[in-house]
Amino acid sequence: MALSFIRKHDSRRCMSTDIPHDAPLKTPEDWTEFQLEHADEKLFMDFYGQYGSAQSRENTWQPYHSLHRPPSPGQLTLSALLAAGAHLGHSTSLLNPNFLPYAYGTRAGITVIDLDNTLPMLRRAANLTRAVAAEGGTIVFIGTRPDLRPVVKKASERAGNRTYYVGEKWLPGTLTNRLHHYDKSTVMKNRVIPDLMIILNPLANMSAIREAAIEHVPTIGIIDSNVDPRIVMYAIPANDESTRTAELIGGVLSIAGREGAELHLEKQLRFEEKRQAAQEARESERVRRLRRIQKRLDEEDELNTP
Repeated sequence: MALSFIRKHDSRRCMSTDIPHDAPLKTPEDWTEFQLEHADEKLFMDFYGQYGSAQSRENTWQPYHSLHRPPSPGQLTLSALLAAGAHLGHSTSLLNPNFLPYAYGTRAGITVIDLDNTLPMLRRAANLTRAVAAEGGTIVFIGTRPDLRPVVKKASERAGNRTYYVGEKWLPGTLTNRLHHYDKSTVMKNRVIPDLMIILNPLANMSAIREAAIEHVPTIGIIDSNVDPRIVMYAIPANDESTRTAELIGGVLSIAGREGAELHLEKQLRFEEKRQAAQEARESERVRRLRRIQKRLDEEDELNTP
């Protein structure tokens, strides 16, 4: 069967020339023939696939993967950062002197960011995000540019129900003047101050960074070559104007947050199991004590009976 199949297709030069793409499907017979041709093509590709490339749409990188299928912190590579354009900084005339340790060099008047520093610093930020989520902390993703709003929204959805996002303008006083934005009962009953803030465009959210510093909230931020890395607690030197870079970094951090949320859930389940086991042990001990008392009373009754 394989030889006959090969003989049937050995005269083909291009599979696309045998399929009438512009022919309208008017009758059921046309539709049946169209399906048979596609099945024949798939069989041909499956047979010869072992001798050539195994690439398909399912296992080939697509532009939307950085938003919907980001890699985990352990799978992140320099190639992924390079493909996202994370190494492209600003003009050399805008270089911040404190950014020099993270600059690789210059090219065509543009500062090139050293990704050998970006990768470990991003993984350090991912470890922090995972640790905060594992302890049940709240995380806020901030990205106030229009192209960053879907990034922070998707990241907060991926990281779990203790993660929130700010896609519009940060309201000044959200942390430092809580009673002005919320009523007293809300401030007393709910956790208003987050445990971690991840900022994708720090320069546009300096008020949020200042409030986080006042309230002792750790901050993670994408720092470009024109920004002082000291404005955030955990800097990630990368291109802050690239949407793909923000999608990649936000996705990596959100996956770390999801891993931490899963660890927190496992910890809660173990604690609940231990609590139930301890309660059952106390209940069984109480039953045994009651039985011993009842047995002692029965023995005393037997002794006192004439």
